[in-house]
Amino acid sequence: MLLGRVIGTVVSSRKEPTLDGLKLLVVQSCDTSGEATGSSVVAADAVGAGMGEVVLCASGSSARQTEATHNRPVDATVMAIVDLVEVGGEEHYRKS
Repeated sequence: MLLGRVIGTVVSSRKEPTLDGLKLLVVQSCDTSGEATGSSVVAADAVGAGMGEVVLCASGSSARQTEATHNRPVDATVMAIVDLVEVGGEEHYRKS
């Protein structure tokens, strides 16, 4: 899974019909404190994430194992909205 922050949305007026109804988000990878670290990915949103939230994304075949994405042509899916990241007993990120 990828830890990332939602930095944008993708709007497409024409697309594969099986993608109808899916919200597409731009998610940039981040470190455990929520700071950007690298590349971004377009991910289908299965949990109702919003701008600026830290999320967990699954990719590959795992991205198609949610109710929202089952048998749909997606390669990345937002699977969770992160409330807290703790590493070694130290809090690195907490959703405000």
